[in-house]
Amino acid sequence: MEFRRQVCRTLHQDHLATLALLARLESLLGRHGSGRPPDAASPEIVRLLKETIRAVEGEIGPHFAFEEESLFPLFAEAGERDMGEYLLEEHRAILPLAQRLAQIARLALDAGFAAEIWAEFHETVAAFVERLASHVEKEEGALLPALDDLLDEESDGRLAVDFAERR
Repeated sequence: MEFRRQVCRTLHQDHLATLALLARLESLLGRHGSGRPPDAASPEIVRLLKETIRAVEGEIGPHFAFEEESLFPLFAEAGERDMGEYLLEEHRAILPLAQRLAQIARLALDAGFAAEIWAEFHETVAAFVERLASHVEKEEGALLPALDDLLDEESDGRLAVDFAERR
């Protein structure tokens, strides 16, 4: 979908990057069952673990905070409180999963994938991918189109600067 507003285009780009990471994590699970950990020292796995940590800390957390603090209040003012409340509930379910995933990724970088670490990583990734992919789909299908229609150029510019400063 093409968006007119800069902030919508930027959020859309974040969503695309997130979906690409989720696909790579899901592919890893597909190649390694819950009882067959990969070599956490391999360059491919190290890169994926570091990207996962960076995404959780530098992208997903700030992305959610921006939406909660800057976008959901706009929708509430426009009479669309339900959308923000629903997405906020999803944030509250996803963020702890994301944070735990980053912790496990750090453990794996430091100590490798012992059986119990891999099993928890596998389970956490599966839940994280399912919830976040569904969440992104809702934002792409409802939040961003509504935001694109709601904003004027001036408010779009303010929000784009606000979002950029958070990252």
